[in-house]
Amino acid sequence: MPTETKYKRILLKLSGEALMGEADYGIDPKVIQRLAREILEIQRAGVQVGVVIGGGNIFRGEGLAASGMDRVTGDHMGMLATVMNALAMQDALEKVGAYARVMSAIPIHDVCEDFIRRRAIRHLEKGRIALFAAGTGNPFFTTDSAAALRAIEIGADLLLKATKVDGVYSADPKKDAAAQRYERLTYDEVIQRNLKVMDTSAIALCRDNRIPLRIYDMTVPGSLLRIMRGEAVGTLVESGNR
Repeated sequence: MPTETKYKRILLKLSGEALMGEADYGIDPKVIQRLAREILEIQRAGVQVGVVIGGGNIFRGEGLAASGMDRVTGDHMGMLATVMNALAMQDALEKVGAYARVMSAIPIHDVCEDFIRRRAIRHLEKGRIALFAAGTGNPFFTTDSAAALRAIEIGADLLLKATKVDGVYSADPKKDAAAQRYERLTYDEVIQRNLKVMDTSAIALCRDNRIPLRIYDMTVPGSLLRIMRGEAVGTLVESGNR
């Protein structure tokens, strides 16, 4: 019998860096296996799960553009890095007994499916975990923007951003001992205070479509299921008045 959950359908945003664990590059098998088990746990509790993964552990187009590479070329390489991460997550999920599908915003038919909104929703309804790769399929857009876009397209009840910090702070808590952690914020407050939650276009997408966003620490085991049960883990960002 599934556990009682507050949310029916969610979109989980994982940064590529999150998959590195303590390494400097690539994917830490222990980290991706633990994340796969946590995702399966909430899926078995009755939650439909979509996932967007970044590519920063393998390649970041913006960084190479700064050193002279054509930005569009760099971003295309970054999109391919997200496909590699999504394939690794699909493998990890299947090893723990989940059903997963990788859907790419750029066609790579021999490797994964194309992203088609109706098909993605059908996968979710059938209990499959949908892994959305290649960002939005366009250069100059981050995977944060892709996560916001996919959350809106699939009609998610909540967008989750998994980080290594337990929420949003007024300043960097590692550098400023007086940094204050916020329990709740509005999207307008995030923009006005220039809080580095997501890039501004992603924040604006969430605000305009009234999708709540929760930022939490993915390194704490069990956090995902606690959030699904309605516990106030991390920081909640919402539209409108608090």
